[in-house]
Amino acid sequence: MIRRLALTAVVALGSMTTMSFAQQETDPNVNARKAYMGLLAYNIGVLGGMAQGRMDYDAAAASTAASNIHALSMVDTSRMWADGTDNQSMEGTRALPAIWENAADFDARIAAMASGAEAMVAAAGTDLASLQGAIGGLGGACGACHQSFRQPE
Repeated sequence: MIRRLALTAVVALGSMTTMSFAQQETDPNVNARKAYMGLLAYNIGVLGGMAQGRMDYDAAAASTAASNIHALSMVDTSRMWADGTDNQSMEGTRALPAIWENAADFDARIAAMASGAEAMVAAAGTDLASLQGAIGGLGGACGACHQSFRQPE
């Protein structure tokens, strides 16, 4: 009987915690774009680590990271940028309203990232010098977008 009562209390507590968490969840569009940006950052981190000498150069790992970034740059993320998901309209995001106010510039920055990713695919697995030569274009595209469209921490 005590076991059953304890189990019931644990289940009830877990249900209340889950309901509370669900009410605090961020918009699914924001969750999706955070996950997307996290994947980009993870792969750029591999390339940047190699370029800066914080990681040993590994042609296969560099090629994989570059290919991942290129594939991600081809994903249609338009649904992730739903109206009302900027940092002025909700908590839990650093996306500035400028994204929606200047959509053409934002789209151009995304295109620049795709171009930088394509150049990185061609360079990453060649050798360290080629990777280092291409990282600036990719990193610059990412940084320029973040400077204009993401709230600093």
